[in-house]
This record gives sequence, C-alpha cells and structure tokens, in this order.
Amino acid sequence: MIFTRRFQNEIKAIFDFIADDSYARAVKFYDELISKIENIENNPLAYPKSKTAKRDNARDLIYKGYVIPFLIDDEIHILGIYKHNIWKP
Repeated sequence: MIFTRRFQNEIKAIFDFIADDSYARAVKFYDELISKIENIENNPLAYPKSKTAKRDNARDLIYKGYVIPFLIDDEIHILGIYKHNIWKP
C-alpha cells in the first residue's frame, strides 16, 4: 500500500485540526482511519467507483464523512482525503 505525499499532508492537516480540540480524539480518528484503509487490501473492488478520480481503477472509501480516493494497481495507492474542501485529482 502506498500513501501519496498528498494524502500524508492532508491527513496531517486533519489530525492537527482535530488535535486542537482533543489530542485523544485525533489519535482515535487516525488509528480507526488507518485500520479502515488497511482493510481495503482484503477486497478493493467492494468499494464504490470514485466520483472525483475518474478512472476505472479508482475507488472511494468513505469514513465519518471523509472521502479517501484510491487507485487499484499492482499496489493500492491512497491518493488523498477530503470532506468540505474541493479535491481535484
């Protein structure tokens, strides 16, 4: 599984935002999200086709209102994470 730099930057910004209110909630959110992302490898085609990354091999994981687009290739590529911000592939 490959986490793009974009995803890493976006998840850090989300973590920092949540941590401003509660560090414990930020850690819980991050841990649960990573667990969900790791489960993608079990059945990547079970997720809906991506509405933002318009490719046949692109899917979306939805978690607590956040959209995590990913590509299915030889490896899973986690592209980013967004909610209210506009995400462009």
